[in-house]
Amino acid sequence: MWIQRELTLDPRPRGFHLVTREVEAALPELDTISVGLLHLHILHTSASLTLNENASPDVRRDFETWANAAVPEDFAWTHTDEGADDMPAHIKASLMGPSLTLPVGGGRLALGTWQGIYLCEHRDRGGARRLVATLNGE
Repeated sequence: MWIQRELTLDPRPRGFHLVTREVEAALPELDTISVGLLHLHILHTSASLTLNENASPDVRRDFETWANAAVPEDFAWTHTDEGADDMPAHIKASLMGPSLTLPVGGGRLALGTWQGIYLCEHRDRGGARRLVATLNGE
């Protein structure tokens, strides 16, 4: 089975947000897959995806704190067309990456106990974010 669809995530403020349940809810076909893969790709250059800790909100806050310290807005950026958070958002998105490939088994995402999918929003107001989800399996 191959399924591909575009998912739209609601706008969120800058930060690292768990979206695992939203992704699962948008793909009811997961229930029918005994073994397969889900590939997620974000269609934006100022937001990214990653997989990490799904329980403690401190981890998400620490990710944001680190990202802002590693890629500061107060820097001699030349690309500032959309504001001070524009170029730093592009750098952060490249560091985190645009895609995830996740195993599917037994009708669900085969993630570790403490793993969740993050939308990494690197803009103050990035708006709705679109993902292409490609599900393959049997």
